[in-house]
Amino acid sequence: MKKITLISLLICLHFGGFSQKNLVWDFPLPRTHTGVLMGNGTQGLMIWGEANVLKITIGRAGFWDRRGGNPFTAKATFQDVKNRLEAKDEKGLRELFAVPKKEGSPNLGHPQQIGGGRLEITFPEDWKLLRGDLDLQKAELKIVLQNSTGKEEIATILQASNDEIAWVNLPKNCQATCQLIPSWNYVQKQLEAVGIQAPVVTNLGDISKNLGQSFTQTLPADESLTIDWKRINLNNILITSALGKNISKNTDISQLKNQRDIYWKNYWATVPKINLPDKNLQEIIDYGLYKQACVTPPQGVAAALEGCFNEEYQLPPWSNDYHFNINIEMIYTPALASNRTGHLMPLWKMMASWMPTLQANGEKFFGRKGALMLPHAVDDRCQVVGTFWTGTIDHACTAWMAYLAWQHYRYTMDKEVLDKTAWTLLEGAFEGYWAMLEEVEDGKGGKRFSLPVSVSPEYRGDRMDAWGRDASFQLAALHRIAKILPEAAKILNKPIDPRWADVDKRLPEFTTFEGVYMDEWKLSNKRIALWQGQDLIESHRHHSHLASIFPFATINPQSSDYQSVVSNSISAWTYRGAGGWSGWCVPWASTLLSRVNNPDGAVSWLHYWKDNFTNEGRGTLHNAAFKGQSLVSDSGWFKEKDEKKNREIMQLDAGFGAMTAVYELLVQNREDVIYVLPAIHRDWKNFDFENIGAEGAFQISAKVKDGKTQEIKVRSLAGGILKLAHNLGEDFLLNGQATKGNILEKQCTIGEEIVLKRK
Repeated sequence: MKKITLISLLICLHFGGFSQKNLVWDFPLPRTHTGVLMGNGTQGLMIWGEANVLKITIGRAGFWDRRGGNPFTAKATFQDVKNRLEAKDEKGLRELFAVPKKEGSPNLGHPQQIGGGRLEITFPEDWKLLRGDLDLQKAELKIVLQNSTGKEEIATILQASNDEIAWVNLPKNCQATCQLIPSWNYVQKQLEAVGIQAPVVTNLGDISKNLGQSFTQTLPADESLTIDWKRINLNNILITSALGKNISKNTDISQLKNQRDIYWKNYWATVPKINLPDKNLQEIIDYGLYKQACVTPPQGVAAALEGCFNEEYQLPPWSNDYHFNINIEMIYTPALASNRTGHLMPLWKMMASWMPTLQANGEKFFGRKGALMLPHAVDDRCQVVGTFWTGTIDHACTAWMAYLAWQHYRYTMDKEVLDKTAWTLLEGAFEGYWAMLEEVEDGKGGKRFSLPVSVSPEYRGDRMDAWGRDASFQLAALHRIAKILPEAAKILNKPIDPRWADVDKRLPEFTTFEGVYMDEWKLSNKRIALWQGQDLIESHRHHSHLASIFPFATINPQSSDYQSVVSNSISAWTYRGAGGWSGWCVPWASTLLSRVNNPDGAVSWLHYWKDNFTNEGRGTLHNAAFKGQSLVSDSGWFKEKDEKKNREIMQLDAGFGAMTAVYELLVQNREDVIYVLPAIHRDWKNFDFENIGAEGAFQISAKVKDGKTQEIKVRSLAGGILKLAHNLGEDFLLNGQATKGNILEKQCTIGEEIVLKRK
C-alpha cells in the first residue's frame, strides 16, 4: 500500500499534481450565477439551489428583442464627429448618436437579449441537496442528495450536443415535483412597459400528476421562445427550448446520448493536456476548456458576453451583446492555442452576414470606398446597442477582429480562412484608418502620419474630452494591420499596396508622455501615453495604451529599442494600481507581465482574479465579488438572502482571458518566432504540457524538471519554417544530435515531429 502511494505521489509531482477530471460544487448554491454550467452553444443551463429545491436556469442564445437599434450612420460621419469635437459642440455630438424615437412604438431603448426561465425541482421535504459532481470529460453532472434515512441518492443531468434538449434522471422512487417559471415573472415591469406580453404556462396532461409544463414568450417584432419540461417516466425529465419554429424532433435519449458522448470524447482528444503545479491555474484551464466546449462549439450560436447563459432574474446586463473592444476577442482567442479553431466559425458566419452593414457603415462614416466599420457594441444583426459615441467610432474593433481572423489562418495555415474571412476584414480596417489619417510635421524636417481624432477604449467614458490625437491603442492596431497586409497579399497572390509599408514606416508606434508619475519618491520617466498629452493618471480597467505589447504585439519588449520605454510604462501602470479594474482586465494584466518575462507577477494577478472576480460557484464576474480591492465591486452577493435584490453580473470574457493568460505563460508567438517557456515562475519546479497550438500550425509540448525546461516536442501540422526560442541553452540535442543556437530554425514537413532536449 505504501509503495502504491509513493508511486502515485511521484507521478503527481512529475505532472504537476493538480490536473483533474472532476469538479465539485457544494450546496447551497443560492444564486443563478453560482450554478454549475452546462451548454451546447445554444441552450445554456445554470444548475443551482439549496435545501431540497434544485433550480435549473434555462437560457437560449439569440433570444433578442431587436427594437431600438441605433442607425448612427444615418446622421454621423467621421468629419461630422471631428468638427463637433473640435468645436466642443456637445449637444451636436449627442444628437449624432441619439437613437431616433418612434411615436407609439415603445422599446427598451436598445436591442436586448432576454432570459428564458427556470425549472424548480422540489424533492421530498426531508431530503437535502449536498453537492454537484461535474465530470468534465463526459459533461455529466451528478447531483448528490441525502434522503430521509441519511442515505445518499443521485440525480444525473446531461445535455444534448446538437439539440436544445437536456434531461434529468431522478433517483428511483423519488416523489419530486417540478414547476416552470418564465423570466417574465422577474422582469415583468420592464417587459410590460415596452409592449411585451406575458407568457402563459400550460400544464401537459393531468395537472395533478405533474407530467409537464410549457410556455411561449412572444415578442412584438422578433421570434418567440418556447421552453417546456415533461416526464418521460416517473424518474426521467426532459427539458427543451426552441426559438421560433426550431423545435427539435429528436427526443431519442439513447441516440442523443451517443451523439454527445462522441462530441465530448473527440473534443478532449484534441485540446492540450496541461499539468501545472498551481491549483488555481490548473482549474482555470480544466474548467475553462470545459466551458469552451459549452460556449463556443462549432454547432452553436456565436457567443456574446454571456454566451448561452442568459439569466432569468434580470435582463442580462449590457444586453448580453457583442462587445468588440476586447470582450468577444477575449472569449474566442483561447480557441487558437486550444487547437479548436473550428469554434470561431459561428463568429465568422455571423460576421459574413453583417458584411453589407459593415461596408455601409464604413463607406458612409469614413466616406471611403472599401472601408468597413464595426462598432464596439452590437446585436446579432450588427445593430448598434446604445449611444456610446466613443465606442461606436473605435475603429480598433474592426482591426482586432481582422487580426483574430489572421491568427485563425496562422494557427491552421488554412488559406480559405485567409481568403474568405481575414482578407476582407484586413482591407476594410485599413481603408477606414486611411480615411482618418493626416500628415503632420515629424519634427525632423519630414512628414509623418497621424490620427487626429482617436479614442482609448472606455477611458473617460463618452465625455467630450474622451479623445485625442494618436491614441496608442489605435496606433498599435493600425500597425498590426499594416504589417499583416503585405504578407497576406503575397500568400494570396494579390498586388502589394505601397500605402501599407508607408503607414508602417511613418506612423508612430505609440505616443509617449514624460514626467513625474509618483510624487513621494519623485519618480519620473518617459512612458507610453493614452494619446498625445494624456498620461494614464488613474487606475483604469482598459490597458489599451499597452496594446503594442499585447494583444497586437507590434513591438518587442525585450529589444534595446523598446526595453526602456516598456519598463517605464509597466512601472507607471503598476503604480496606478487595480482600484478601477473590472474582472476581464485582470487576465489581460497577467498576459502583459508574461510578455515582459515576469511570470511571477503574471501568476499573482491570476490568483488575484480568482480570489476577487469569481463567486463561490466559480461564476466569472464583471464586478469584484466584494469591496476592498476594486471600486468596480458589489457588496457581496453571497451575503444577500433576498433573491429579488440579486443583480450579480456574470460575463464569460475573464474566464477565457485567464485561459489565454495561462497559455501565454507556457507558449508565446512573437512575430514569426515561437517562444516556449520564456521565463518560469520561481515556485514552478516540475510540470508539463502537451500539444498547445502555435502559429504556423505547430503543436508544442514540454517538460520542466527542477525549474528548468528539459524537453520540447514540436509537431508540424502543415509543414513550413519553424523558428523556436527553446530556452534549453546554447547547446542542446535535436533528435539526439548535438546542436547549437538559442533559436532553432528548421524547415519542417507535414506531420513531422522533432524533439529538443537539454544537453
